[in-house]
Amino acid sequence: MALKQELIKTQEMQINFGPHHPSTHGVFRAVFTLDGEYITKCVNHLGYLHRGMEKLAESRTYTQFIPYTGRLDYVSGMLNETAYVQAVEELMGISDQIPERAQYIRVIMCELQRIASHLVFWSSMALDMAGFTPWTYGFRDRDTILDLFEMAAGNRMMPNYMRIGGVAADLNEEFMPALRKFLDIMPKAIEEYHGILTGNEIFQSRTKGIAPLSAEKVLDYGITGPIARASGIDYDLRRDEPYGIYDRFKFKVPLGKNGDTFDRYMVRVEEMAESVKILEQAYRDIPEGPVMAKVPKVIKPPAGEVFHRIEHSKGNLGFYIVSDGSNKPYRLRIYSPCFTNVAIFEEMAVGLHLQDAVVAFASLDIILGEIDR
Repeated sequence: MALKQELIKTQEMQINFGPHHPSTHGVFRAVFTLDGEYITKCVNHLGYLHRGMEKLAESRTYTQFIPYTGRLDYVSGMLNETAYVQAVEELMGISDQIPERAQYIRVIMCELQRIASHLVFWSSMALDMAGFTPWTYGFRDRDTILDLFEMAAGNRMMPNYMRIGGVAADLNEEFMPALRKFLDIMPKAIEEYHGILTGNEIFQSRTKGIAPLSAEKVLDYGITGPIARASGIDYDLRRDEPYGIYDRFKFKVPLGKNGDTFDRYMVRVEEMAESVKILEQAYRDIPEGPVMAKVPKVIKPPAGEVFHRIEHSKGNLGFYIVSDGSNKPYRLRIYSPCFTNVAIFEEMAVGLHLQDAVVAFASLDIILGEIDR
């Protein structure tokens, strides 16, 4: 009997997931310890993309650092820039002086960026499961959003459009008709997404019940955004701690019940539909007027500190800035939702089949540029 048990005894092995793997969505590495095809241990390895962003801020003026923020989560540039300039405006005490039109433009850009970011998630998650067709649909509609960004900012992925006090330039005459066209087609496109992927039996079998996260576990890790809402945590900064003019908009906060990979997927798809609703209201109500407040050419906030956060596509993105009264931040610290989200992967991967770990990781929707900074 002992000899029989010895013969069937398995030997653990280690396998590297990344850093050169298409499903890590950047240069991320996890070391899996496997018993057969099941993961018994997972260790994250970060830092491959470290660029010293926070230290760079100390040698850049407040305005010069705006383009750097677009290189954090590089598929959510407008959201990154908005969080940063609003933090500086709060530090300067001019948050209530931002022109109405600029506030509406910021909301439009942020919600377009949220949809674009979720489309990257939706497309790449399908691609991680060998589903190429959804990728073509998702990037078709994301490309339309990037066209809108190009009309407004001149750039598609790294917009450099937000400014301390407003936005870089007013919307040109092509923008609003193009936005109207996008809003007309997007609800039908979301229905297509459900038809192509959500209702697919194979997709459901690969995501339902996979890597569930309880609300308690999510709170222990300090996770926010779609992952937290998928676990039933009813919290969205745009509604619960509104910044800018978000208190003027009506929208629902999608929630999940099981906190599994499928719920994390569904929350993001439903959020795209809610962003369309916000965009419809902004399109209807945007006023005419200036797009920049009267701010000094050289930004010198008074000595002090501020922490400002927004509802980013990945969770709560925050900027902590310390000012010594000069034209450069004395200290800048970025609170990254992706860094918080990836931390839980070490725990959620344990017990998963190797192929399910790839799908579970995709449901975290991380961007390494924001994690390593």
